Amino acid sequence: MVSEDDGRWRTLLGALLEALPAGAVVQGPDDRVLAANREFTRMFGAEGRTGETLAGHHVHRTAELPLADGRTLRRVIEPLRHEGAYLGALWTYEDITERKRRERDLERDNVALTELARQRNAFTAAASHELRTPLTSVISFCELLTDPSFGTLTDEQASFLDAIRRNADRMQRVIADLLLTTRMRATSGLELEFDGVEVDRMLLDAVLDRMSTTREAGLFTVLECAPGPVLRGDRHRLQNVLANLLENAAKYTPAGGRISVTAAPRFDFWEIEVADTGIGVPEEFREEIFNGFVRAPNARTGEYPGTGLGLAISRTIVRLHGGTITAGEAPGGGAAFLIRLPVAGPGEPPAGPGEPPAAPGDPPAGPGEPPRREAAA
Repeated sequence: MVSEDDGRWRTLLGALLEALPAGAVVQGPDDRVLAANREFTRMFGAEGRTGETLAGHHVHRTAELPLADGRTLRRVIEPLRHEGAYLGALWTYEDITERKRRERDLERDNVALTELARQRNAFTAAASHELRTPLTSVISFCELLTDPSFGTLTDEQASFLDAIRRNADRMQRVIADLLLTTRMRATSGLELEFDGVEVDRMLLDAVLDRMSTTREAGLFTVLECAPGPVLRGDRHRLQNVLANLLENAAKYTPAGGRISVTAAPRFDFWEIEVADTGIGVPEEFREEIFNGFVRAPNARTGEYPGTGLGLAISRTIVRLHGGTITAGEAPGGGAAFLIRLPVAGPGEPPAGPGEPPAAPGDPPAGPGEPPRREAAA
């Protein structure tokens, strides 16, 4: 005869089982089924009858059970104990068929995407190498034609030849960016060669290297660099970053405009800013432009040439130095790119208290008045 207390406990147990979202069975200490909920009955298409025996399990177990009808269930057996005494176990069954299907689909998609990425990298590398050979010939013949020993060129011929050489050089830079991007994807990064970098010398060399570009664009370039400590970094890669920023500034700034390169140490960082008086970058695209092959709408609709790779490569290089690069608005509405590099290099603890980075467009702060170097272009 069942007592009133036993009846209440059975009612409570039944309510608890029905509240569970999974199929559930309670096993007694003698391994016989005490109760089962409706979800369990629905899953297996049969009444969960009490009195049946389940194999004895006295430890927590989890298993995935593939069924003949194509479903997959996740079974969890949780032992029930009180004050050391074994009271039985709770068996729960969850239908994970859809989840397993999604996992298989994702795995299949990942395999396909990996293969597509490999094919894309292989194609980019092969095409870039194939383009390099004819471009080298074009540039070499341009140099030969400018040799006076081959005859004097008219002003019109010289301008045509200069246009050929200028565009061939641009194509070479695009190919170099494509190859670098391919190598970065294939190796999950770049190998940097760290050494002491004199920031003022590096900036001056970068400005002088782009002097022909800014001169042809009719722009005026100003370089200001405060004295500061030697930076630990890869000079060659950092000059690539500066070259990208200076080329962009020259490309997107109308003739008669101005490019400003300013730098100063700030606490344990060097801050370098390249600003211009050009078309600027819309605020909603100031983060997105650092993704590969992405360009702001005003750059695309303005028919400015470009691939959208330079800034993505630049951010990768700066991050490998432990730094940041951000885009903002320069005074007057142009673009301002702020690079912030730790003096000690990546992964090195700062020597003193640091400070949050300045907003793009703010001039780098440094002790004293910075020496001024100007280059008219």
